[in-house]
Amino acid sequence: MSEIRPMTLRELQRAVRQTLDERFALPVWVSAEISEIKRNYSGHCYLELVEKGSDNGVPTAQARAVIWSSHYPRIIGNFESGTGLPLACGLQILAKVLVTYHEIYGLALQITDIDPAYTLGDMEQQRQQTILRLQNDGVWEMNRQSDAPAGIQRIAIVSSAQAAGYRDFCKEIEKSPYRFHTTLFDAFVQGAGAEGSIVEALCAIASRAGEFDAVALIRGGGSKSDLNCFNAYRLCSYVAQFPLPVITGIGHDQDTSVADMVAYQALKTPTAVAGWFIDRLASLERRFDYAALGLRNATHEGTHAAHLRLEQLTGEVRLLSGELLARKWAELDRLAPQPATAARESLVQRFLRLDHAHEMVTAHDPERLVKLGFALVHNNDRLLTCAADAKPGNDLEIKFSDGTIQVKVQMTTIWQRK
Repeated sequence: MSEIRPMTLRELQRAVRQTLDERFALPVWVSAEISEIKRNYSGHCYLELVEKGSDNGVPTAQARAVIWSSHYPRIIGNFESGTGLPLACGLQILAKVLVTYHEIYGLALQITDIDPAYTLGDMEQQRQQTILRLQNDGVWEMNRQSDAPAGIQRIAIVSSAQAAGYRDFCKEIEKSPYRFHTTLFDAFVQGAGAEGSIVEALCAIASRAGEFDAVALIRGGGSKSDLNCFNAYRLCSYVAQFPLPVITGIGHDQDTSVADMVAYQALKTPTAVAGWFIDRLASLERRFDYAALGLRNATHEGTHAAHLRLEQLTGEVRLLSGELLARKWAELDRLAPQPATAARESLVQRFLRLDHAHEMVTAHDPERLVKLGFALVHNNDRLLTCAADAKPGNDLEIKFSDGTIQVKVQMTTIWQRK
């Protein structure tokens, strides 16, 4: 068996470098995600590039990269002006690289250019995925279809207390002639922690939903990367399903975030959001004024109509009462002679009845009867009308027309009538 001469490690590394130099003599375009980035004191920028798996996010490939200080200003200037984003972790980039290999440091990529359009396209792709996912979840229209009070005065604000947009909002509200009750839920509205901070603020508001009429989600202007959290699925899902109307003023003039799309109302700036609340109350006030004017006019018209009707009825009453009075006077004139005649006839009848009564009284006068031969028998001043009233031994007084006699009853004889 012939002796095999082994390669030294240095020889192997040089062979690998030679092979790579021959295979990648020219720069190539590589797509990857930035997992780490830092710039040192010398001005060089060092990056860690990764390619992740499908769903678990575990890197399937990884490489070191560098932007030398001589290229850094140009590359960063082009990227930020083209995307509105700073070069940061989590961004997908398409970089033009020179493949290098060092015997000690291994494989490295020297970045000579970065395509801004690729990063924008990746962000837009993520944005479209968020839209499609929310639509498939069936929550896309939920917040826009929520019931908002006609007059919104109790407002929960999600913003940073130090944000200029928040101060602009407060100044606009304070200038209005209406009274608003605002409560700030302080949150980061840009940067890596913005999405979680805003979601946390929305959860705090939801736990006190009965205290508010609506939510104002506001921030000032910023780069596209600053605003990219408003395209994140988790945040937008919270906004879409929030139990109160959400009004956004995220401070952008060109692009519309997904949060704007699912919110009840989307405005460009925090100042515009404050104006929207003020205009809504002004509109409600105008409706009240219009209703009050209509009520006043209706009352005036009703009163005027009632007055005319009263005058009409008064005239009719006067006419009818005059006619009725005339008829009654005519009837009275017609009946005037009748009472006198009736009175005379009544008096004659009464006189005749009195004469008859006098004759009856006179005919039954005891004095007259005595003169006719009858006598009145008394027993102790009690007039006796029958023999049975006289008992033997009674002293009786018999009155005649010319005098009285005293007798004592010896016996009484009673005649039986047949």
